[in-house]
Amino acid sequence: MTKGTPLLKVENAGIRFGGLKAVSEVNVELFKGELVGLIGPNGAGKTTFFNLLTGVYVPTEGSITLNGERLNKLAPFKITKKGISRTFQNIRLFGELSVIDNVKVAYHSLAKHSIISSIFRLPPHFSGEKEMDEKAVEFLEIFNLERFKDEKAKNLPYGQQRRLEIARALAANPKLLLLDEPAAGMNPQETRELMNLIAFIREKFDLTVLLIEHDMSLVMGVCERIYVLDHGQLIAQGTPEEIRNNPKVIEAYLGEEVS
Repeated sequence: MTKGTPLLKVENAGIRFGGLKAVSEVNVELFKGELVGLIGPNGAGKTTFFNLLTGVYVPTEGSITLNGERLNKLAPFKITKKGISRTFQNIRLFGELSVIDNVKVAYHSLAKHSIISSIFRLPPHFSGEKEMDEKAVEFLEIFNLERFKDEKAKNLPYGQQRRLEIARALAANPKLLLLDEPAAGMNPQETRELMNLIAFIREKFDLTVLLIEHDMSLVMGVCERIYVLDHGQLIAQGTPEEIRNNPKVIEAYLGEEVS
């Protein structure tokens, strides 16, 4: 069992839209270095939960803390600076920007040179830009995208766009990386490569990863623990083996997939 203080602690978190409870009384703990899955049927509230963690939605109940610091009501950009970064179910790249510029957009918030130095083109601006270029290329190399660095992001094949979105999320230097269906639309070979890549970046960057995914081979293959949402509520949590054999999960979601 994982020991220590949770990196992320979610206590009785939920949100209402009018009279509808989209997510209700969710309790989640993530510890440093874990790779954890979040699964459930379509409409279960998984992406809504990600939106609560990243400030897109403000919880109407409960609390969310990162390293003991409360995140409720913080703006998304402030939560990013605190150490949570994410990808999206539907790819959200800047299609007209180059591949390298998509990564630099995320890295720019960590730039050391000031706005004044950029306006007046002072030496710190040029050294800072050089550093960002070098760091961006490093991220692209990890994802085998460096050969596309000057291409427009929209011209990349779908699977490569998925990789670029993860690279951009990593460039924000997160403590916690949220991946929302990263294998969506990928073929089996791309999914296997992604599985290996997620495990690799978790180790290389000493990350905690929370993963939403419908591909059970990926979830069961890389995740140490799994939470299961259904109708906005947690119905189970445990190891992949425990989840695979949980009657509630089988009935609500897995069905014949486990046979």
